[in-house]
Amino acid sequence: MIDLHTHSLFSDGELLPSELVRRAVVHGYTAIAITDHVDFSNIEQVLNGIKKTIYLEEVWDIQVLPGVEITHVPPQKIAKMVALARELGARVVVVHGETLSEPVLQGTNRAAIEAGADILAHPGLISKEDASVAAQQGVCLEITSRCGHNRANGHVARVAEEVGTKLVVGTDCHSPDDLMTDEQAYRVALGAGLSEKRAHDAIVSQPLNLINNLK
Repeated sequence: MIDLHTHSLFSDGELLPSELVRRAVVHGYTAIAITDHVDFSNIEQVLNGIKKTIYLEEVWDIQVLPGVEITHVPPQKIAKMVALARELGARVVVVHGETLSEPVLQGTNRAAIEAGADILAHPGLISKEDASVAAQQGVCLEITSRCGHNRANGHVARVAEEVGTKLVVGTDCHSPDDLMTDEQAYRVALGAGLSEKRAHDAIVSQPLNLINNLK
């Protein structure tokens, strides 16, 4: 399992980064990105803490990727946030998309895509036009297992299939029970309406390609 969207207690998760990584190892993870919520007020502190978690690679067989989830930032400021996150050492940059379960500003999806984020998380009822731009930009859309955010999984999968956008399955883990095995992630992908091949790509091929080509 490669999970590129998780949270520790550096934002609203329940676990220390070390416990999050340890539990991921038990679930069979080979790579995990810790992507706590950030904006301009906390990005330095959050990333400084997450980056220290890399020491766990010395003792456990897992790749630990420091990251961020840029969250509820006005669309016109997202490009600056993406650039700042990379400058500060984020290996994976996720942007909190226009989920159906929170009041995210319209235009966030497009701004995240144009800024070159790695993953647009739970993008809600993303337009075909925005998904097409994501395909051109190489931005992955997320199929999520998280309750509430997953209401639009079917729509995201359908639009991505129509325009050829890359997909990844993410847990958006906030608590221990949110972590998944490969089999559970595969079922989430199938449940979104993906074919067996596209489901496999979303949980294996695309996440692997993404981490092998990190900026």
